[in-house]
Amino acid sequence: GLDIGPKSAQAFQEVLSKAKTILWNGPPGVFEIDKFSRGSQALLKAIVEATKNGAKTILGGGDTAACCAKYDMEMKVSHVSTGGGASLELLEGKVLPGVDVLSDAP
Repeated sequence: GLDIGPKSAQAFQEVLSKAKTILWNGPPGVFEIDKFSRGSQALLKAIVEATKNGAKTILGGGDTAACCAKYDMEMKVSHVSTGGGASLELLEGKVLPGVDVLSDAP
């Protein structure tokens, strides 16, 4: 399929409602096509709600950022980054040359 179904969306919503930190990298469906966007919209709404309730929410990757922008939610989550793979590598503790150079700057 090109999207998650309602049961999967509900399962994600239940988990996200209890989370204190959420990292989302990659939409679960082809949100660019309306009939396959329901899962992405459901997750995004749950993440926005979690943010309102105090969770730290980080959205990573170009597609995830585009999904967030499509539904005008960029300012309703803690942080949005277009660097999906790079963001994950940084979280893994890998050294990113561009970040490393900036870190060493006076």
